[in-house]
Parts: sequence; C-alpha cells; structure tokens
Amino acid sequence: MRPKSFFVNGGTGRVLCSIPAFEKYQEEHPDEDFLIICEGGTDFFKGHPTLYGKVYDHWHKNIFRDKLISTDVKTPEPYRVWEYYNQKCNLSQAFDIEINGKGVRELPKPTVKLSKEEQVNGKFIVAEVRQKTNKKKTVVFQPFGRGVQTVGNIITDSSGRSFEFKNVISIMKRLQKKYSVILMSEFAFDFEKEGLRDTVSFPAGNQVPLRGWAGIIKEADLFLGCDSVGQHIAYSVGTPVVSVMGSTFGVNVSYPDHEKVDVLDMGEGLRLYDPIRVCPDEESARVNDGIMAMNDKVEEVIMKSVDKLMNKYYTKPDMDIVLPESYGGPQEGCPTRPPEAPLSAPKQQGMGPIELEAASNGVKIPSLEPSKKGFSQNVKVN
Repeated sequence: MRPKSFFVNGGTGRVLCSIPAFEKYQEEHPDEDFLIICEGGTDFFKGHPTLYGKVYDHWHKNIFRDKLISTDVKTPEPYRVWEYYNQKCNLSQAFDIEINGKGVRELPKPTVKLSKEEQVNGKFIVAEVRQKTNKKKTVVFQPFGRGVQTVGNIITDSSGRSFEFKNVISIMKRLQKKYSVILMSEFAFDFEKEGLRDTVSFPAGNQVPLRGWAGIIKEADLFLGCDSVGQHIAYSVGTPVVSVMGSTFGVNVSYPDHEKVDVLDMGEGLRLYDPIRVCPDEESARVNDGIMAMNDKVEEVIMKSVDKLMNKYYTKPDMDIVLPESYGGPQEGCPTRPPEAPLSAPKQQGMGPIELEAASNGVKIPSLEPSKKGFSQNVKVN
C-alpha cells in the first residue's frame, strides 16, 4: 500500500487545528512514511518532536519528482465534513474525520513547541507593557479576523467575524482601567487620538511573526478575541481565552467545553451558517452582515467574562524581568562615562584584605553582619 501525502491549505488557524489529527494518524500508522505538505506555511509544525521531519512546503524544490510521485495525494477539507457543517464537531475533529475516519472523538491540544528565543522575546514584550503602564495583568486583544479590510479610513469585515472599530476602541478603554493591553492586529491607528490614555503594545509594528505571537500569548494572562488564529494559539499554549463569536459557530471554531475558554455568542439565534469552501451563499452573507456590532451591555458582558477568567487563573510571574536596552531597559555594554570613585572603606578591627576589598566596593559579606537576634541570617541569592 502506498504512503499518503496530505496537503493542508488555508491559514495558520487551520494548520494548528490539523496537528492533533496528524498525531493520531502517526500513532495509528507507525510504519507509514507519510508526508504533510503545507500550502500556507510550515511555521507551527516547527519543533514538533515527531511530525516536523514529515513536513514540507508545497514549493519545496523537486518535491513532486522526489516525493509525491510515489504517494497517494490527499487534500483533507474539514469544512466539507457533515459533522462540521451541522455543528457536531470542531475544526480539529473535522480534520480527524477527514484524515483518520474514526468519527467524532476527543482530541488533545495541538502540540506547539516554542524555542527559548521565542519564549524570551514574548516575556520581554509583555514585561515592557506591564512596566510602562504599571499594570501587572496583561490581555492580548485580537479584534479583527482574516476577512477584515480597510476601505479608505474605514475598517470593515464582510465575513461578520471581526469586532466593529468603535467597539474595539471602547473595549480597549475598558480593559485599560485594570489591565495592560497588547493589540494583536495588522492595522495600526492613532491610540492617543482615540483617547487611549495608557501605552498600548503594538508588536505588529515590529513585524513580529506568528510564532513570536505564540510566545507573547503564552506569557500574557488572558487572550480576548474573535474567530481567528489567536484563540487557537492561546488554547494550544494554555492561556485563558474569551472568544466572541459572530457569523461562525463556537462549537465549530472554538472550544466552548474547555474550562479555560469562555465563548460569548453574538450570533446565537440570528446567524445563518455560511457554507464557506462548499459553495458561495449570498443569503448567509447578507444575514450575518453587521452581526458583531455591540452596545454597552454587550461590552459589559465581555468585560465580566475577562474579569472572571482573570481572577480565576491569574498567577504572579515566577520572576522579575529586567528589560534589555532594546526594550527600554538599562544601558548595556560599556558605560559612556567613567564610574565615580568608590568611597574609602572604614577601617574595622579584624578585617583582612578580602574583607577590606569587599567593603571598598560596597559588598556586604553576610558572615560579617551581626545578627540582631543571635541567629544566623538567611541570605537570598537572586
């Protein structure tokens, strides 16, 4: 029997959601030399302990003659799975049905292995906005989905998945009362002009890649967003999620049964399923148009959900971050002026040359410090 080559197309969210199904396939076909061909990039397979060696970009040199010609080519399409378009399963489960044919079953989270550099950069970006705002709890906010576009100075999303711009500004103002905010968006705007008082971190301005965003979301305390890639990343790395649905169903594109995910459904009872990748459907597009517009009460519900999950899952960082100079931290490298001469150390009876040298440099040796209560002092090494 010939091995298979699976083509995965679409955005990063789809790639992430395919990972559990491929892990199951490998587990159930341990001797098959199958391949995974990514049409949208291999980034989130990088570092995977067992799958990455099987992954190729579709433009890889000579991949057809060297690899594909001796395999059966398959293109799993989860949106064409009956259980998916009838709201019986989520995206990962639909991939599993297409790839493994075992029906709807429970799956593990996607395995995402971040490098040390990706994790450290995430820590620095989160620490920077915390220090600049003096707010220790951090929310990553992704208000816009893949279908968003700018027309003149108007941001719009005909797919009905993104927050309305006026709600984006209002929710960010609400968030800033308690939290530091990192905006996950390709679109920049004048934060000060829109009345946002505190610093807003905007990593996209520095071309942070999606794996870099995974490091940021992992380090943040909560993710708030729409139906887009950020919620899948947050779920994968274990960050609490508040996900706001509009034209899409939470059971399909999110994780409403997971304890750290709160799905808020703007479209319940109003939306019409859009059979994307099955056939075009003008009626559903018209019915779902504007479905994400919110009033004050809806925004208050979102904030209550954010506060609830933050209060339940927030943990204090396990270490204090000293930012490098590139993030606004203290100057690195050689000083620009010579240091001031140290004060001469007071002469104390019984001090030898080592103790005198230490005292000259302002270093205290614990054993020389008298104990006030007759007990040895506990010395903490930071």
